[in-house]
Amino acid sequence: MADDMGYSDIGCYGGEIPTPHLDRLAANGLRFSQFYNTSRCCPTRASLLTGLYQHQAGIGEMTKQHENSTEGFVGHLNEHCVTIGEALRPAGYHTYIAGKWHVGAKEEAWWPRQRGFDRFYGLTGGASSYFRPKGLYSDNELLDIPNDPEYYTTDRFTDFAIKFLEEQNDDAPFFLYLAYTAPHWPLHARDEDIEKFVGEYTQGWDELRKSRFAKQVELGLVSEEQGISPRDFEVPAWDTLAPEQQEDLDYRMAVYAAQIHRMDYNIGRVIDHLEANNQLDNTLIVFLSDNGGCPEPWNTTTPRGNSHLGGGTRADIHNPDKAGGISYGQGWANASNTPFRRYKTQSHEGGISTPLIMHWPAGMNIEKGSIVHTPGHIIDVMPTFLEIAQASYPKNVDGHYIHPLVGKSLTPVLETGDRRPHDWLFWEHRLEAAVRHGDWKAIQRQTTGRWFLFNLHQDRTETVDLSDQYPEILGLMQRKWWEWALTHHVNPEKLPPRPTVENSPDFREKR
Repeated sequence: MADDMGYSDIGCYGGEIPTPHLDRLAANGLRFSQFYNTSRCCPTRASLLTGLYQHQAGIGEMTKQHENSTEGFVGHLNEHCVTIGEALRPAGYHTYIAGKWHVGAKEEAWWPRQRGFDRFYGLTGGASSYFRPKGLYSDNELLDIPNDPEYYTTDRFTDFAIKFLEEQNDDAPFFLYLAYTAPHWPLHARDEDIEKFVGEYTQGWDELRKSRFAKQVELGLVSEEQGISPRDFEVPAWDTLAPEQQEDLDYRMAVYAAQIHRMDYNIGRVIDHLEANNQLDNTLIVFLSDNGGCPEPWNTTTPRGNSHLGGGTRADIHNPDKAGGISYGQGWANASNTPFRRYKTQSHEGGISTPLIMHWPAGMNIEKGSIVHTPGHIIDVMPTFLEIAQASYPKNVDGHYIHPLVGKSLTPVLETGDRRPHDWLFWEHRLEAAVRHGDWKAIQRQTTGRWFLFNLHQDRTETVDLSDQYPEILGLMQRKWWEWALTHHVNPEKLPPRPTVENSPDFREKR
């Protein structure tokens, strides 16, 4: 799993960043053109690990509890869900995790070893320095901050992932969850990787979006007729920026590209290990991202109105003790999410669309390199693994009721390239609601509370609001969303109040 990586950042989804190992998996496996996450890191990880909507698992927002939290917002995986690890171990699987956990850190009972995983190396929390991370654990032991000048989290997570596989001394099957922090801020990359990309982005985000879209059309991921969404209204045209701004932004995007390139290199190391041990063909590999590209500047010296510039300074990028405040900015995030609108935390396609690659030569009948256009959701990953592993799913654990799975197995796609899609799919994060039914999608903006309606078959870039034209369809979808919210522990009235409309970006856009 990648972290904060947009839909178009890797080569097989239209990107120019060299990702030969992911491209290889796509060429010998399949890709989804319409696969969804939950728009943010903690909720997506909760859904991935449990096969439930994130609120059912206890992480309706982040891992910080709200005052008077309801069941859906306790801030850690609750007692009414089981993880993939907890379900696969009784079926004879070894279970490993390397990388980012971020579904409960405060108490040891919430950590990976206590939630079904045999081995763990990584972070119980979220973002960190890539060179000197804090909060690093080996199993249940808190480690000192690394003092090795060669330490880099993306490399080290992979080292331990491979180590776990090498140390397994039997022929039992395994499940490995390799959760990279790349390319989440802070912008931290190895110098030799950065050098490969400096100067490659001086054409700017407008031209990059055009070239990525053209490649996506050529690949068959999107249709030329639907077009590309307009540049985000908060992002200035590239050619209006001063030369020194363009130079700085080129460098930021170069570092971001270097992070993804290094992640791909490490994925290649895992592939090489499996291949050397004659395990590649019979290992199901799934790759995806937790949300769309991130527009957050995360720096008090960078006003929100200039968030296209990103946060931090170039010196910060090379400061190993920096754990935040360094980002690539809103303009590049807009390009990362090509051809869609909006970003991480939002329920427009730019926030919830992820690349999804599945590679399993021994278990696939579909033609290699196929693109699946049937929608899927991250809640579908766990049911897929359980079916393939012939693992059972409990109704109760230690006297606690376990929510029934809401995801649907993707195994029919491996056989035929298609399956019956979900009748309804739902989203909610920080009062941004969304619901999809067939080709219809309705969104309630978190900033204004206003509902919009789109036909994704005709308009996947969500540029034509049809709410006035089809009020009966919008009304049905609103009712369905509220039915879901009230039965899946969403309880949106318990969340913090909405921002005032006068201060919201959507009010400015509408005006």
